[in-house]
Amino acid sequence: MEESKIDPYQIIGFLLLIACAFWVFYFTPDPVENIDKNITQDESEISEPLIVDRAFTTNDDFKVQENEFITLENKDLKLVFSTKGAQISESVLKNYNKFDGETIKINDNNQNFSFNSLNLNTSQLYFNFLINESSEGKEIKFFHSDQLGKSIIFNYFLPNDGFLLNLDVSITGYSQSTVRNSQIELNWSLDSYQNTKSEVYENRYTYLNYQDDSQEVRDLSAYSDDDDTDSAKWISYSQHLFNSILIFENIKNNIEFSSKNIDESNKNTTNFDIAEDSNNVHFLKSFESKIPITLKSNGEINEKFKWYIGPNDYYVTKEYDYNISESIWFGWGIFGWINKNIMFPLYNFLSSSFSAGLSIILMVIFLRLVMSPVQYKLYLGQAKMRILKPEITAVSEKYKDDPMKRNQETMKIYNQSGANPLGGCLPALIQLPVFYALFCFFPVAFELRGKSFLWADDLSMYDVIFELPFYIPLYGDHISLFPITAGFAMFFYTKMSGTQQMQPTQPGMPNMKLIMYIIPFSIIIFFNNFASGLSLYYTISNILTILIMLTIKNFIIDEKKVLASIEERKKQPVTENRFQRRLRKMKEMMDEAEKKQKLKRNK
Repeated sequence: MEESKIDPYQIIGFLLLIACAFWVFYFTPDPVENIDKNITQDESEISEPLIVDRAFTTNDDFKVQENEFITLENKDLKLVFSTKGAQISESVLKNYNKFDGETIKINDNNQNFSFNSLNLNTSQLYFNFLINESSEGKEIKFFHSDQLGKSIIFNYFLPNDGFLLNLDVSITGYSQSTVRNSQIELNWSLDSYQNTKSEVYENRYTYLNYQDDSQEVRDLSAYSDDDDTDSAKWISYSQHLFNSILIFENIKNNIEFSSKNIDESNKNTTNFDIAEDSNNVHFLKSFESKIPITLKSNGEINEKFKWYIGPNDYYVTKEYDYNISESIWFGWGIFGWINKNIMFPLYNFLSSSFSAGLSIILMVIFLRLVMSPVQYKLYLGQAKMRILKPEITAVSEKYKDDPMKRNQETMKIYNQSGANPLGGCLPALIQLPVFYALFCFFPVAFELRGKSFLWADDLSMYDVIFELPFYIPLYGDHISLFPITAGFAMFFYTKMSGTQQMQPTQPGMPNMKLIMYIIPFSIIIFFNNFASGLSLYYTISNILTILIMLTIKNFIIDEKKVLASIEERKKQPVTENRFQRRLRKMKEMMDEAEKKQKLKRNK
């Protein structure tokens, strides 16, 4: 089991950002509907049966031996129920379409929801049903009984709008002696459909997670087969931008979870009755949860569930209780905090007035302006280092055969001038959490789904300007233009800063001129399969960085004034800061070590 999903592609991107920060340090001067969350069924408001497709009877003389399908729907959700098993056979999100124009289906004979024991398997039973309607929504009751007094009732209630339905299950007449370990097992399994044009990309964000009894969200691996046994308040079968979440009334213990990748050869050999015309359906993963349900001493089971079937939209899921919005992977640690408290609110505010593409551009501008003081300190520190470079070079040349003396004199120059060679490191590191959080933000930003900008028809997916007749490892079978624009913008930024401030490569140091070309090329390769919104962001971000860099260099930082302040500081008594105090102590230690070495040589 994984407690934190780390996308290797995100890690590669993060390493690229660290490389960019390394470069900068050394070389740059640089409205959702109001959804009723607590709909309850008031039987006094239930009207007389609206539709009765079969007599609702406890008489076992009437045996149903064929499967029928009944449809309930509201403004947002269409559900098709099966009389065999009394379960949902099809669920359609009415207001969302796939990339091919078809409406999104979370279920289509690819799910099993059944109670099982030694002599019980509800998926194989045929049920009578009764449909009622109230002012709050529609209800369907499924009923099965036998001559021995055993009865099973599935009671579904669908409100007039929203994606959360209620399910009450009642099982009576099963004594503890007739079930294994006084428990009946609830089995919930689902084969997830591919709903986007990229199977590989969608599969990275298709996973099983759940909230345990400590309210922590645990995850099974999204990249390999995985299983676990744990307690849970709810279980989520996340299908990238859509989700099925089963919520329990009480914590369930000893649940067995399983997630398996479905190989290409097995995609149409599932345990479900897939329709004959669905041979082209693609499945990504097979999820399964086995939930033990304890039989009461009187031989009864009464369980209440909430069942969310809908979009993985942060603001939609947040409208419901039970903390199910945490099923969305925002990123681990501080990155998730940044996304939930900064990125999502910021984008949601901008998108309420502007298009998706323009909102991303405005988000770049806002974040860059907020971080501009950090960039100013970065460029100021590097300006000081550039001014001191001739002195440092002279010292290095003078004491090239005495590393200890060279370091001592270098530290003395830093101490006298008030410069900190690590002064640019902290500002660069401060920006990295924001940059990495964006790698987690764009794949789960539901608001970008289906939103077009320029040549990109869906900012939540990669853009395509040319389909390749072959597959290139790491790159893919298509050419995306936004990663190319991001790569070129990064190239011009590093080229400009490198031309102005290129230092000779020292022994043991990486060839930074080579890195200047590697970083943009890597962005073009690895961003090719990411959401085009991310590539758009970094294209604008790099362009804006160049403009800010030029503005600070040409209009804000005056190197003559910086040099004058350094010379003035040299004339004043030295007041040590923490860094300079450490340098002095280090120098004293090196002086002491040098004296000891001389004493040993004299002996």
